[in-house]
Amino acid sequence: MSFVKVFLMSAVAALSLMGTAQAAHEASSTAFDPMAHERVVEVSEQLRCLVCQNQSIADSNAELAVDLRNQVVEQVRAGKTNKEIIDYMVDRYGDFVLYNPPFKMSTLVLWLGPVALLLIGLIAFYVNLRRRRSVAERTTVNLTADEQSRADDLLSGKETKL
Repeated sequence: MSFVKVFLMSAVAALSLMGTAQAAHEASSTAFDPMAHERVVEVSEQLRCLVCQNQSIADSNAELAVDLRNQVVEQVRAGKTNKEIIDYMVDRYGDFVLYNPPFKMSTLVLWLGPVALLLIGLIAFYVNLRRRRSVAERTTVNLTADEQSRADDLLSGKETKL
């Protein structure tokens, strides 16, 4: 094997070991008290990873999520309540850090945005449907009696001479 392949394989192995070491450190940091560990998990599941945005900090392995989990662990050790910890995170990072942000003026778009987009889509669909119908009605051509009889003959299978 070439030196580059050996180096790359060594680097990948080292990085994977670092990830497991980090996870082991986090697991042991709250293993001092099962109730504290349970609280850390409970609070971490309510907070959104600001990097991933679709995972809680309990589920994410992003560097910021690890830092936020460590802050939660420190605050649990300091004896703060779950509400105090969440309030601290909201004060520091804003309502976006919460999976269920409160309904207020600054989060109005988060709550009403999907409903507004749905209504706009339905209105656009209705307008487009009406526009197509009116175009179809304007372009409809009435057949003369001769043309109508030829069309009827063709549809019934009778052949006509041209």
